[in-house]
Amino acid sequence: MTGPSSHPAAPLPVDIKVRTQSRVLEIAFDDGKEFSLPFEFLRVCSPSAEVRGHGPGQETLQTGKRHVGITAVEPVGNYGLKPIFDDGHDSGIYSWEYLYRLGKEQVLMWEDYLRRLEAAGFTRESGRDAPMMTSGPTGCSSH
Repeated sequence: MTGPSSHPAAPLPVDIKVRTQSRVLEIAFDDGKEFSLPFEFLRVCSPSAEVRGHGPGQETLQTGKRHVGITAVEPVGNYGLKPIFDDGHDSGIYSWEYLYRLGKEQVLMWEDYLRRLEAAGFTRESGRDAPMMTSGPTGCSSH
């Protein structure tokens, strides 16, 4: 079989809840998978050019985001959403496919982020006012 019908469509969200007190985005997809994505995880894995850079090796390690909040979530067409973070970051557009990937790969991506933080000499609490550090193409920053 060839053509677009031979590839199953990416799962689509059926329910999205922003939990400001517990700082998580809960998202349920039409394939039955449900994910609880912490705001900090979403922020440090933002698909924006500010975080990912414009090419390999240009990624920017996000630091001091442990207590970041989301003040609003805006729909982006029929393909994703744009969270507005309380630290001013609002340029990341999270496609349904990317949110699904974040959910499925959350444990590995988070562990990689923590390793990169430690290697750069930071903890999750530190770095709030420190200059951003450049990291290699791993974890959230990889395409």
